[in-house]
Amino acid sequence: MNEQSPHRSLEGVRVVDLSRALAGPYATMMLADVGADVLKVEPPSGDDSRGWLPFVPGQGDGDDESPESAYYLSANRGKRSVRLDLKSPEGADRLRALCAGADVLVENYRPGLLARLGLDPVDLRAANPRLVTLSITGFGAGGPDGHRPGFDQIVQAEAGLMGLTGPADGEATRVGLPISDLLAGMFGAFGVMSALHERERTGAGRAVETSLLAAVTAVHAFQGAGWLSAGAEPRRTGNRHPSIAPYGTFRCADAALVIAVGSEALWRRFAPLVGIDPARPDVATNRERVAGVDALQAEIDALLADRKADVVLAELVAAGVPAGRIRSIPEVYAWEQVRHLGLIHTLGHPSLGEVSVPGGALRYDGATAAAEVAPPLLGEHDNLDWEAPWLDQARAEHTEGVR
Repeated sequence: MNEQSPHRSLEGVRVVDLSRALAGPYATMMLADVGADVLKVEPPSGDDSRGWLPFVPGQGDGDDESPESAYYLSANRGKRSVRLDLKSPEGADRLRALCAGADVLVENYRPGLLARLGLDPVDLRAANPRLVTLSITGFGAGGPDGHRPGFDQIVQAEAGLMGLTGPADGEATRVGLPISDLLAGMFGAFGVMSALHERERTGAGRAVETSLLAAVTAVHAFQGAGWLSAGAEPRRTGNRHPSIAPYGTFRCADAALVIAVGSEALWRRFAPLVGIDPARPDVATNRERVAGVDALQAEIDALLADRKADVVLAELVAAGVPAGRIRSIPEVYAWEQVRHLGLIHTLGHPSLGEVSVPGGALRYDGATAAAEVAPPLLGEHDNLDWEAPWLDQARAEHTEGVR
């Protein structure tokens, strides 16, 4: 339990969340983290991610012993869950009624599917002109590939991310997290926030769209600009930075360190620590260092080969040279800095007891921004009352449960 109250700038904003898996749920979790009342509308069988490994075993009696997916838990805190069969007239009518009283609708169906069910977001906005809608697709609406389903690794491949990731002479490799989904969720949440802000002036909602393809392409940054503006095709460089040297992983006697010498001033601090003359002609500027990066890498590795990583890291940090160790996920969550920042949230769950999930990344006046309500059981809030002060009640129950 966090000692400070969470930031609740979206308190009173009602979100109907039709999304599944990760991109949409991550966007709506970001909204819930800052106080929005998010209603997760699930098919009778539940969000697909409820069946994905690994599972957390239940701790209750009877039905409460059923396990819950850690994947699902990672993206659904702070929400309510109701089950609706949108293919049935009753389910479709219920959704229309929910959207009539909502501020935001989020969906990540394939383009056109909701329209075929008679639930086109355009029509829902016509019935509620203040409604902000967010649609997240794999490849965007329209165009020659807009109809294609887009899963994270497919888009990592198609959007060039795998082509930039992996060893220079090895196979293209996916990023170890579903980064296409996560980026699309973040862009989607930003789009909703901007549309809600605009609505304060205009009184009207907006139709916000993003896609996994758009999200990854938008963060190509200097790699994309280099190609578009200078015709420089980026290549895989493994753990090396393609534009700066030395910048990457370097071997010490017992472990590797990541060292980022990102300026000439840093080079002048770093080089003497490893035994290199910073003014030596072949390494005096970043241009020379990048041109001779293979030889420089080998030289630095040789100079560090008999030195302990912790000793080298301490010297670099003391000199103000950016550097760090390569941590496993268990090491990250055991790290005191992560705990200091409140990046682990322990929530009271109805069937799991206390469960810990990664926390939100933002802080407001020192308080973390992450909902303190556990991800819901499937259909836990089927008897929905929009007017009930649910977040206050749930937080109070959570507080009592973890003291």
